[in-house]
Amino acid sequence: MIFNTNTAQQTAELLLQINAIKLNSKNPFTWASGWKSPIYCDNRIILSFPAVRNYIRDEFAKQIEDKFGKPDVIAGVATGAIGIGILVAEAMGLPFVYVRPEPKKHGRQNQVEGYLQKGQNVIVVEDLISTGGSSLLAVEALRNEGANVKGMAAIFTYGFPISKEKFQAANLDVYTLSNYENLIKKAVDKQYVSENEMETLAAWNANPAEWNVEV
Repeated sequence: MIFNTNTAQQTAELLLQINAIKLNSKNPFTWASGWKSPIYCDNRIILSFPAVRNYIRDEFAKQIEDKFGKPDVIAGVATGAIGIGILVAEAMGLPFVYVRPEPKKHGRQNQVEGYLQKGQNVIVVEDLISTGGSSLLAVEALRNEGANVKGMAAIFTYGFPISKEKFQAANLDVYTLSNYENLIKKAVDKQYVSENEMETLAAWNANPAEWNVEV
């Protein structure tokens, strides 16, 4: 995964400012997977802050063209990346489609919604990457429709080794605006968390599936 350090630091600070990323090492959150986590990331809240969403939109547009070249279509992963994906497509003057987690059970039974032609170059926009599973399901759906997926751009990644391995296996280049390492550094610098809490957060990130904490 690739990123720009200045962008990563600025994005992390903005996410912390608007409370899109919540840090609580003493009372951990429980993810859908059952993992206990001292961090919860809700990037949907970005859409409620015009200055922040405009920054994210502009950085996406600039970095996508720089890293991948201008695609034919922007694809957002439902549901978290639909809003920001539309903003990026609008900024770049491009068509937009979105990808459901699975095909509809009725009607045309679409998984990819919107107009997409075979052979078109697509960049997938994602709000968050954890294990990479749902992101790659979207990529697979687009490839099944004949799209040439040139890469993925995400707001934030936890940087788990399992996600890196999955993306490499899928031959997919990924760019992220920010990541866990830069988030923690910024959180400490701005005193959102203490040095002791940082150690807890680092321990969790090293082995999230087995991490737990006394509360």
